[in-house]
Amino acid sequence: MTEPVKKKKPGRWKAGESGNPKGRPAGVGKVAQIRAAIEEHVPELLNALVTKALGGDVGAARLLLERTIAPLRAVEPTQALTLPDGTLTDQGRAVLKAVAAGELAPGQGASLLSAIGSLARVSEIDELAARIEALEAANAKSGGQHA
Repeated sequence: MTEPVKKKKPGRWKAGESGNPKGRPAGVGKVAQIRAAIEEHVPELLNALVTKALGGDVGAARLLLERTIAPLRAVEPTQALTLPDGTLTDQGRAVLKAVAAGELAPGQGASLLSAIGSLARVSEIDELAARIEALEAANAKSGGQHA
């Protein structure tokens, strides 16, 4: 019995090979055509928007301002805060107390608590590194023998 001959399907390329290596030419898509059609009228459109905005059209004014001026971000004023020299837990409690008393904005309190948490992790890593060094030094002195 003879095996059927496998035919190569049309339109198939080798793996990693593109059927259109140069890609689609720039400016032939529908969006590019719409942009090109509008582009020649941009000066008139801007003048019309400015005229409407100056005439009291709030929507036109908003559109112009949103597209030309970066929006303002809310900024919390800085607040001096003295944290106790005690433990990180004591410092965290001081931050919570300042937020509860209204001396510190909640966002600032959250940022400080996050920073205290990061400091706690760094301190923990330092402590673990010191412990490992001490264990390795003790192990080296004993000749690496286990009891």
